[in-house]
Amino acid sequence: MSYRILGVTGCPTGIAHTFMAQEALEKAAGEKDISIKVETHGQQGVENSFTPEEIRKAEVIIVAADKNVDIERFNGKKLINVSVSKGIKQADALIDRALSGDVSTYRTDRKYEGPSGASEEKVSIWRQIYVHLMNGVSHMIPFVVAGGVMIAISFMFGIYSADPSSDQYNPIAAQMNTIGGVAMGLMVPILSAFIAQSIANRPGMIIGFITGLIAADNGTGFLGGIVSGFLSGLVMVMLARSLRGLPKQLDGLKSIFLYPVLGIFIAGFIIWYLSIPMEMINQTMMDFISGFQYSSPIILGLLIGSMSAFDMGGPVNKAAYVTGTVLLAEGNYLFMAGVSAACIAPPLATGFAVLFGRKYYSADERSAGLVNFLLGSTHITEGAIPFAAKRPLTIIPILMIGSSIAAILTYLFQVEVPAPHGGFIVLPIVTHALLWILAILLGSVVAGYLMSLDQKRAVDRLAVADGAVVSADDMASNVKLDEETLKFGTDQVHLDHQLKDKQEALEFIAATAVEDGISTDRSAVLQGLLDREAQSSTGMENGIAIPHVSDASIKTPSLIVIRNRQGIDWPAMDGEETNFIISILVPEGAGDKHLKILADISRKLVHESVIERLHASNSKAEIKDILLGEQ
Repeated sequence: MSYRILGVTGCPTGIAHTFMAQEALEKAAGEKDISIKVETHGQQGVENSFTPEEIRKAEVIIVAADKNVDIERFNGKKLINVSVSKGIKQADALIDRALSGDVSTYRTDRKYEGPSGASEEKVSIWRQIYVHLMNGVSHMIPFVVAGGVMIAISFMFGIYSADPSSDQYNPIAAQMNTIGGVAMGLMVPILSAFIAQSIANRPGMIIGFITGLIAADNGTGFLGGIVSGFLSGLVMVMLARSLRGLPKQLDGLKSIFLYPVLGIFIAGFIIWYLSIPMEMINQTMMDFISGFQYSSPIILGLLIGSMSAFDMGGPVNKAAYVTGTVLLAEGNYLFMAGVSAACIAPPLATGFAVLFGRKYYSADERSAGLVNFLLGSTHITEGAIPFAAKRPLTIIPILMIGSSIAAILTYLFQVEVPAPHGGFIVLPIVTHALLWILAILLGSVVAGYLMSLDQKRAVDRLAVADGAVVSADDMASNVKLDEETLKFGTDQVHLDHQLKDKQEALEFIAATAVEDGISTDRSAVLQGLLDREAQSSTGMENGIAIPHVSDASIKTPSLIVIRNRQGIDWPAMDGEETNFIISILVPEGAGDKHLKILADISRKLVHESVIERLHASNSKAEIKDILLGEQ
């Protein structure tokens, strides 16, 4: 089978973002009836991989990844290269761009050719550094998780169970502690190796692993692994360029002799002498954090909580998490406890939110919130992203508050978590486990309650317009507009227009009202619409605006619906542009009818499924039926 579009997704941990981006791309393509195959780079490796024939036949490749993936195989193909977060949040736009043909062609020299001028595809130096670093982190995490859990389980036999001179000594515990220590000891070499591999492929990985071992042996810690990884990768890139002029017959000699010998000679000596200052820096940093977590637990908890909930699995969150894993390897279990608490709280908060404000959420949102109890309990923060994405300016600060409360209380309770992942699964090896649960629950409940209040405010703002007060119970019920007294047919649905701004949209509504026999005075309708917008914008959320007017020239209550090809600036509650306009027109003196129509439409727009159907539909009849409540 051939596919028009191929997608590649990958995130540093390979647990949630990878598959959320896959689902978003597949859904966006499916809505446009476009065939797509998405290859995932998760913790279990590459799944759903492409065949050479599939790559050859594909029109466009979309790479949405924050880790190194093999794009050399896409030489000569049109390629879009973005972060994994864009694959999740902007899947529709990526599919539209892929179909537009305005995509540059990738060449193996990492240059792009095409109509876009490669402005978007040409990855910035900072993004390249981030991708290289996250490639190392993604391969390092399983070693830390496995090693940390093994060591933590050995402690269940006694804190000194691995010490032959102690009364607590247990041979099995000692073996588990040793095995776990070996895995943890590979953290820095693996980090270094895969940073270098991301930069210089296999030759870089070999030298990166060796220099990582040197850095670890010299006590440079995590910092040494980062420096040795980037150093080894750059050394190997420069060697490859320097030896490019050698005869092709010597390619085998380069791979098995020249690259490894020269690489380790150059990078090995450099990292050896850099180890002295790096060891001092690393020790100073560890001492500072250790002192900080005891002397200022509130400030530390506020910082960790805010970082963990700010982008939930993104770069800021990963910075806090990686710092926790590094300190874990140094024997600091207190810091990681706060990080884990802060990462667990956001998804749990969404679960409590749908419990507290059940009638303000759609059925899909309630289901997602309840599922997040399970995701949060296993330390998967990303389940909260769909909730945060709807109103990021209010929801993200609320989640940051909840995570901060959880982290602060964790530090005040002196909880220690010796495992870098697992959530409540690792409770048996957590010190003060009940207090840890209490800290997380308190933060989650506070954030969940604040989220439910914010959701109620958003629902009320949709439902209460010009005095049209709708009860919360009504908001959750299915509604159907009164078609017998409302003029609204397919002739009043206008798709794929190119209105350039809000003024032009209002002028179009006024002109259409006269053309369709709804009104006898274009100027009066336009002035009424403008007067209403002057009071406050009728822009709502999710790209929808509901301009409305009551005027003597209007003969009967009517709707005019417009879907614009591009978004226009229409001050909205979520700050986004508007492209779907539902205009309500009623005769003067028909205040009750005006308010009923407005309230009924507002009730419908509370439900995300209704909004998605309106945006996705290309049928005038279907849009009419959705708004009238016949489907």
